[in-house]
Amino acid sequence: MKILFISLGCDKNLVDSEMMMGLLRDKGYEFIDDENLADVVVINTCGFIDSAKEESINTILNMAELKKSNLKALVVTGCLAQRYKDEILNEIPEIDAIVGTTAFDTICEVVDDVLANKSHNEFRDINELCRADSKRIITTGGYYSYLKIAEGCDKHCTYCSIPMIKGKYRSTPMEDLIKEAEYLADNGVRELILVAQETTVYGTDIYGENKLPELLKKLCRISGIEWIRLLYCYPEEITDELIQTIMTEKKILHYIDIPIQHSSDRILKLMGRKTTRRDLVDVISKIRREIPDMCIRTTLITGFPGETTEDHEDVLDFIDEIEFDRLGVFTYSREEGTAASLMDNQIDDDTKLDRQEEIMALQQEISLDKSSRLVGRTMEVIIEGKAADEDVYVGRTYMDAPNVDGFVFINTNNELMSGDFANVRITKALEYDLIGELV
Repeated sequence: MKILFISLGCDKNLVDSEMMMGLLRDKGYEFIDDENLADVVVINTCGFIDSAKEESINTILNMAELKKSNLKALVVTGCLAQRYKDEILNEIPEIDAIVGTTAFDTICEVVDDVLANKSHNEFRDINELCRADSKRIITTGGYYSYLKIAEGCDKHCTYCSIPMIKGKYRSTPMEDLIKEAEYLADNGVRELILVAQETTVYGTDIYGENKLPELLKKLCRISGIEWIRLLYCYPEEITDELIQTIMTEKKILHYIDIPIQHSSDRILKLMGRKTTRRDLVDVISKIRREIPDMCIRTTLITGFPGETTEDHEDVLDFIDEIEFDRLGVFTYSREEGTAASLMDNQIDDDTKLDRQEEIMALQQEISLDKSSRLVGRTMEVIIEGKAADEDVYVGRTYMDAPNVDGFVFINTNNELMSGDFANVRITKALEYDLIGELV
């Protein structure tokens, strides 16, 4: 039987997809990328914000059309399945089975059953930690991969539905993570990217204390791993020990993702965030003082209920003051079941989009200025691939995470392979990308 596997949403979802694919491979299923030749389609959905839900639903509907021809079974997993299982089953009868976020390790049994015309929907307590014994199938190209170190979240920000979908914060035992990282390294992974809803409190639930620095040090000892990148670090949880670990361990990239969401104290309080504007300035200043070449990425939400013009101006002033190296901004999505969805003074979509454009226009100026300072500098770059029919390779510096940041375009006649490291002299800067030549 041939399976088309579609993974939507975040990198954490992708890890679950790779684990499910590993289980299915070990059971003898084959994978195919042509929907018209697939016997089974498995869709791992996202249900975090409106745009993600819309993409998931449209993908399900498109695949459901195949039930009229060749498709024998349609299975839906992931966050949308977890959150809206009853609605999905009632409104899209072409779906043969639904699997919740903490039951993905049953994917083989579910697929076997639906192919045998047996109904099988699988759900467990959302506070369980689901793990698969099978080895993941690496779908990122082989030279970089994500290591999900925890599941769920205890923060309960007022705009966020993650605790309702993913449950409380659960760290994966350290020995399991080391074993998984060793497997990834043995299969060619050179860049390891740590992810979770929040990486910075890793271990507090099962060890009684923050174990992220210790985990990082152990991962640095794994042969074959050259770069370790850290994402999703909440600002209030960034400790001196973590900063020192990043500073002293050579494999840990000087790159950190700190989702601050806003800068106005009033809006931060409404969001249920644990920091103030002053706290944010202090932690960012400390990081840059200790590690001057640290690349700091952040994400923001604009158009939160009650956000005034003054609050928006506060964000612009903050961005201008801090000069983030990388920045993304989402328009507020009104998620049912969250406290923010019941707040007064919801912002209209046009205003949200206008504010988003203003923020990104300012960040574009900052990004171009920062990129221009790199011209003439030689940087280590990991190669991602080659442009078709051109002597141009595409790579990333330590300042660029896959799929969210920019690229380096390298003009060379030399033959390079994906996953190679190369020294590149930067010759030109664009707003988000760089151009260089091989040294």
